Amino acid sequence: MHAKLTLNSPTLPPHKIFSLGKDFQLLWSTTNGGHVSISHQSQPSKSIWSTIPGLAFISAAMADTEVEESRGSFVFKDRYVHLFCGDQTVEDIALISPSDDDFLSDYLQFDRMKTTNPEFEEAPALVIRGHIFSNRKKKKRRQCSASYCVVFDQKNSNQIGFRVKIGPPKFELDQHHKVPGKHRRLRRYRKRKLGSGWFFTRTKGSVRATPSEEEQRALNVAEGRGAELNRVFFSYASEENERFFGFGEQFSHMDFKGKRVPIFVQEQGIGRGDQPISFAANLVSYRAGGDWSTTYAPSPFYMTSKMRSLYLEGYNYSVFDLTQHDKVQLQVHGNTVEGRILHGNSPLEIIQHFTEAIGRPPELPEWMISGAVVGMQGGTQTVRSVWDKLMTYKVPISAFWLQDWVGQRETVIGSQLWWNWEVDTTRYPGWQQLVKDLSTDHIKLMTYCNPCLALMDEKPNKRRNLFEEAKELNILVKDKHGEPYMVPNTAFEVGMLDLTHPLTSRWFKQILQEMVDEGVRGWMADFGEGLPLDAVLYSGEDPIPAHNKYPELWARINREFVDEWKNRRVVKEGEDPEQEESLVFFMRAGFRDSPKWGMLFWEGDQMVSWQTNDGIKSCVVGLLSSGLSGFAFNHSDTGGYCTINLPFIKYRRSEELLLRWMELNAFTVVFRTHEGNKPSCNSQFYSNDKTLSHFARMAKVYKAWKFYRIQLVKEGAKKGLPICRHLFLHYPDDERVQSLSYQQFLVGSEILVVPVLDKGKKNVKAYFPVGETCIWQHIWTGQQYHKQGSEAFVEAPIGNPAVFVKVGSTVGDIFLKNLRNLEIL
Repeated sequence: MHAKLTLNSPTLPPHKIFSLGKDFQLLWSTTNGGHVSISHQSQPSKSIWSTIPGLAFISAAMADTEVEESRGSFVFKDRYVHLFCGDQTVEDIALISPSDDDFLSDYLQFDRMKTTNPEFEEAPALVIRGHIFSNRKKKKRRQCSASYCVVFDQKNSNQIGFRVKIGPPKFELDQHHKVPGKHRRLRRYRKRKLGSGWFFTRTKGSVRATPSEEEQRALNVAEGRGAELNRVFFSYASEENERFFGFGEQFSHMDFKGKRVPIFVQEQGIGRGDQPISFAANLVSYRAGGDWSTTYAPSPFYMTSKMRSLYLEGYNYSVFDLTQHDKVQLQVHGNTVEGRILHGNSPLEIIQHFTEAIGRPPELPEWMISGAVVGMQGGTQTVRSVWDKLMTYKVPISAFWLQDWVGQRETVIGSQLWWNWEVDTTRYPGWQQLVKDLSTDHIKLMTYCNPCLALMDEKPNKRRNLFEEAKELNILVKDKHGEPYMVPNTAFEVGMLDLTHPLTSRWFKQILQEMVDEGVRGWMADFGEGLPLDAVLYSGEDPIPAHNKYPELWARINREFVDEWKNRRVVKEGEDPEQEESLVFFMRAGFRDSPKWGMLFWEGDQMVSWQTNDGIKSCVVGLLSSGLSGFAFNHSDTGGYCTINLPFIKYRRSEELLLRWMELNAFTVVFRTHEGNKPSCNSQFYSNDKTLSHFARMAKVYKAWKFYRIQLVKEGAKKGLPICRHLFLHYPDDERVQSLSYQQFLVGSEILVVPVLDKGKKNVKAYFPVGETCIWQHIWTGQQYHKQGSEAFVEAPIGNPAVFVKVGSTVGDIFLKNLRNLEIL
């Protein structure tokens, strides 16, 4: 049922166009019940945002929300909706000049939003005011109303800011109102109250209990005491055939029309709906399987096939409801919604405009993108032995990434790392000599860290006990009793750094400095997605929005250290200060502004499988959706990570899967291997002659387009454009392209990749898009494909993935020449 919009003032103009700054305009019309439409002055007839005529676009509710948490996985559930104000009146619409800002401050304590460009600070803001009401036809419900204010103002030449603020509710007297919910049966958990309308649960269970907190809240509503609307709904028009892309790093879908998309940082899960693994994971640990929407790095941003785009600011939990064919509804937990509406004539423009506001990554150091990043474990001698094999096969190597540099211990689930960020000289004797020897061949050494610290009482050869140091400094996240919050992580518990504490950043940068002093030039900055929602932070801020912000703070500490190290470093004679000794880190958790602070991302812990939601296919979807959302530099673990070797269910990396994943990752920004969480169960690049030969071949293919990769990295740092691109970015009007997900992708604009993503397949179906006039040439056979909008089955035996370049393209010609020089063609 659609809520009604009522025009409740005789002074409202029937039709008027308001200027929003110098580049945008807002159309107000009372036709068909009233609506608002925003357009850019360059295309005044094309709406970039509009409401639905006659229907409310602002509504709000007072609701209790329960959050279930299990080992970094979260699910939000509405427990009880006390009030819903769905009907809306518009009583005033007017431009407010900067001299009238006191009016906005007085009205609902509303401060005018700051612009990103001083040029627009003096431009008037447009204000729409009115009231929202509960449904007056429902006589048995308590009647409520609240004032609202919506402000639109120009931020820069391509963005309009908006902010919705809901005032306190006012109740009509009702002597017969009864407290709801007194005798309802509730699914009950061990519960912690987080704040107004929030409940946090940890352990599973179901008992009958008196809902005293909920009853008291209902009593407050009944008596009008201390109540506030804590859920805002912002609704506007969509077209039935409009496709929605983005929302950060998503793994199951490219187009989200028809779906309800939650925006909350969390573990992606094991299987994410793929069976039977998701069912099995949930049996072992509640919600461990995840679902299609769980992701480490969501973003409250989208762009559509109609060149419309919007993103939310702030960090509150939000949901983008796209389930109705003609409407978008933003649901934000709080009493304020703010964000921006973007203008752009193409997907590439929209990404540039979006990243202009949120930030872009720096250029990656050239050493990182010159050859393979060899991920392995086992100690000094094992590394040297594998290095010897790789030299025999002439594999171009950028770095060795050794995540077990801190040492390993045996737990009930197998071998796990000691989370105490210093080199374990028992596992890696002769560390400094290893660093020196690798450096002689221009190979860097990379390691691993995260913002959590384990108890070190049982580690025999530690030099420092970082957990105890952090506890002494009082920089660990606290529980409600003021003690360090011990967060469960598989077989052990860890303390988590409080990144809001002013001492934390300096202390952890000292740890990173010691790591770099040991010869390290890069590291995985893991985790960041697991801040508990009942944690107590030094800043005193609400832990729910702080949870979404935490991975950005984690990235910021690492990035600041990289920049500070670069600025204070003394360059040696004859050394390239920009490349040879530049640092780099990569991470998986993120939110909207992470591209500003992160240098490089990876897609987390995919299954070692061919499946759609959490296997090799999901890596392509994650790569492309994140690229549409401003994450310019991203990649995955070659071969996947998550291995299951239980008596009743087994997921082990096959040789074929590993070889096909190598072919895929040879065309991403970084070509990095990973042994997986159970190396002995998986096929590895060093397993036999076939895997080593294929690894060498794909590393050389990766090297052959290094010249273009450098160009694309510069473009990504300057414009925010991704290395790997959905075809929609360059062929937005091709409806077939809009329906593609993992089947194929572009590297920049000049290379088309159609990977083999199914077991046993020896060919693929390639689609050649409609758009610019060009001929695509198959790199292995030289066969050319002239017809736009056509499909072709292309042979793709192992070692010859289906890859195409544009005929006459300088990039294509150099790529083919390099392949010949490397004796690949």
